Amino acid sequence: MDSRLVRKSSSAGIWIGALAWATSTQLNYSLVPWVCSSGVRITPWTAATLAFIALLGAAWSGYAFRHRRERLETERPEAGTPHEMLAVLGMTIGVLFALIIIMQGLAGLFLTGCEK
Repeated sequence: MDSRLVRKSSSAGIWIGALAWATSTQLNYSLVPWVCSSGVRITPWTAATLAFIALLGAAWSGYAFRHRRERLETERPEAGTPHEMLAVLGMTIGVLFALIIIMQGLAGLFLTGCEK
């Protein structure tokens, strides 16, 4: 893998997780009229899908971390430290975004948004 791509994919968990969370939040609000009229509770399903996407972003950061670790054996030790830290943050934040999305989806099991 190209080192530029590894550097750019180190933060994948951060921005993919944030986009998945923003999409989840917007879908939760915009689907309320449809959920109220049809009675189908789609919020947990969209939450599960978007949490999976956030976890894919975290896994992508993990891949960048592992690949960068392999390359560091041939380079000087301090060459990739910022990218390693960004990859670890990407993995952690991607998992946290997935947990946030799951918690919002669990709320959709009990609340529909149609309550008066």
